[in-house]
Amino acid sequence: MHPKVYIVLVNYNGWKDTIECLESVFRSDYPNFQVVVVDNLSADNSMTHILSWAKGDKYAGFENPQLARLTRPQITKPIECVFYNTQALFSSVSFNERNSNNPLVLIQSGENKGFAAGNNAGINYSFAKNDADYIWLLNNDTVVESGALRALVEKAIFYKENQQRVGIIGAKLLYYNDPNMIQGVAGIYNKWFAISKHLGIFEDDHGQYDNEAIAGKMDYSIGASLFVSAPFIKGVGLMCEDYFLYFEDIDWAVRGKAKGWHLGYCWQARVFHKEGNSTGACYQKPFGKSAIADFHSIRNRILFTNKFYPIHLWTVKLSFIAVIINRLRRRQFDRVLSVINLIITKKKHNE
Repeated sequence: MHPKVYIVLVNYNGWKDTIECLESVFRSDYPNFQVVVVDNLSADNSMTHILSWAKGDKYAGFENPQLARLTRPQITKPIECVFYNTQALFSSVSFNERNSNNPLVLIQSGENKGFAAGNNAGINYSFAKNDADYIWLLNNDTVVESGALRALVEKAIFYKENQQRVGIIGAKLLYYNDPNMIQGVAGIYNKWFAISKHLGIFEDDHGQYDNEAIAGKMDYSIGASLFVSAPFIKGVGLMCEDYFLYFEDIDWAVRGKAKGWHLGYCWQARVFHKEGNSTGACYQKPFGKSAIADFHSIRNRILFTNKFYPIHLWTVKLSFIAVIINRLRRRQFDRVLSVINLIITKKKHNE
């Protein structure tokens, strides 16, 4: 019996990315999964476009011809799907729907409460169905190889058979526009300055991180691809919705560790990430980070530190001097004021 996997994508004004991702996901060679797309009240009629794709009336494009193999030929349409137009539906999922296996589930959340809230809506749907073994939280601006899901399931079974209590498994993330360059294989966190980095970032992939030892070096699994066990979520809780953007993955890892869970790594699962299409944030274009991405990346350093490492709050705030200097150098004067307000406020920044 193959474990049941729910693949959750959160869409916000990114239907073109989403349907390209779906084309790759539905080519997976693993037999037992459903896909849940949660739309965070997009302003671009995303759900209409995604439904048109599922019916076969709209075709998915691709930005990088090198990765066209992951979405071509396009899968047979129509794809059977069910649509919900509110997040408050999970206690009323009908008996018939619980016992069906629609390949695609579309949920209009009705509001944009952030990345974690969108993922939690998908997770709650899977728990309402009461048959989830694993949840794969996958960014909508990714494409995946056909064997990625099978590799993740096999790695989860490997950990379980070896009596390793692994709750979250990360994948090998590669840049969509440069498929041989690593975006990250693991997240490393510095609690003194509340900054994180991706292990392997900007390195050409020569298999140098294709080993199990990486799992022991990671502080968190990178949020673009999180393969999570249902018992982990039931024991640790859903993703924290306080952050809106960023730090949800680190928060989950720290909370899991406190309850005896470990992190895993599956280098066999290769995920190609466009990175930052919906938030305007990108490691490769730091000067082009959107104002909202910039605000939350700074704000959440304080929020996360207050929550888990309050003794380090003074060093975190001290490090913001460098942040202010960088914003001044870029002539982003409005952002300087925002940073100063974050430093001096005594609130917990969870508004």
